[in-house]
Amino acid sequence: MLVIRPLQEGDLEDLYEMAQKAGKGLTTLPADRELLQRKIDMARESFRQRCAPEAALYLFAMEDVETGKAVGISGIQARVGLDEVFYNYRLSVTVNASSELGVHVRTPTLHLSNDMTDVSEICSLLLSGDYQGGGNGLLLSRSRFMYLDEFRSHFSDKVFAEMRGVSDEEGNSPLWDALGSKFFDMEFSQADMLSGLGNKAFIAELMPKYPIYLPMLPSSARAVIGRVHDNTAPALKMLQSEGFNFNGLVDIFDGGPVVEAFIPSIRTIRDSVNRHVMISRKPIDLNVPAAEKVMVSNRSFRDFRVTTVPASCVGPDTLKLPAEVGEVLRVESGDSVRVTPLKDNGSQALSANRGARQSRRIGS
Repeated sequence: MLVIRPLQEGDLEDLYEMAQKAGKGLTTLPADRELLQRKIDMARESFRQRCAPEAALYLFAMEDVETGKAVGISGIQARVGLDEVFYNYRLSVTVNASSELGVHVRTPTLHLSNDMTDVSEICSLLLSGDYQGGGNGLLLSRSRFMYLDEFRSHFSDKVFAEMRGVSDEEGNSPLWDALGSKFFDMEFSQADMLSGLGNKAFIAELMPKYPIYLPMLPSSARAVIGRVHDNTAPALKMLQSEGFNFNGLVDIFDGGPVVEAFIPSIRTIRDSVNRHVMISRKPIDLNVPAAEKVMVSNRSFRDFRVTTVPASCVGPDTLKLPAEVGEVLRVESGDSVRVTPLKDNGSQALSANRGARQSRRIGS
């Protein structure tokens, strides 16, 4: 059984192992024990509400209950750009025209932007290769949306994600080679790492403040603007299915797209329902296909937990849980939980139950 829960002190070595295997590209989780420990400490302070709400960093671990090992991580940054300036490029068009000469030229441009300041960000998604597949990545990513909605006052109305842009196997970025390297005397991997670690002051000091005219860049650089790395394509597809859309902003280093959504419009949130727990004395087979599973959260701020159960456990008013699942979620009979389909096409059972509940109310 897998459960999502807050990152804990004892997760450091598991997290470090995952970061080592992830290689280049995941700049917010480098294989650095000291930095990872600081992130764990920050996450613990955030869940305990011992830091300013806008500075909170909520990091969740996916734990294999049988082994006690952390096999995945995902996160939410409550607000960005409040302590360090947050930069993106905005794709735009500059028009030059002369009626006298009959000239009308539209030139695509990049403008340095701080538009995401004070907006919540989903970040730091990493799943161990041994656990990929079977809907585990969906659980790791989508469980964050349940937390966002449950405690909406701690976050902005809108949430965004910066997607990893195109780079080769050595970590070289065509956009960086054509643009960033002209202003920074460092390799792409080093600049991207510094940015991911929050050391962004150098960007403001060295990046040009004037528009970048795309026709002046080589075709190799223009081709990757707004595109994601092949390994990131599944994550982008998942976010798009949740209602996230490209907002015209791209990463200033690799040109990866920024996608955003308003919290109430996210599919996981729209399809969720509340139910009261009923601990079942009869065994329940939990091994069903991902399309037949629902996510269940315990609705706790400090000890937020999410796992999956068969959709058949969902009733009009209650959710039947085996005792071992109730123990993992730390809920008892009568407790309120939130339920939502794991996959995009898994809302039929919940829709049917909502309909049954409404029909019963009408007939009563």
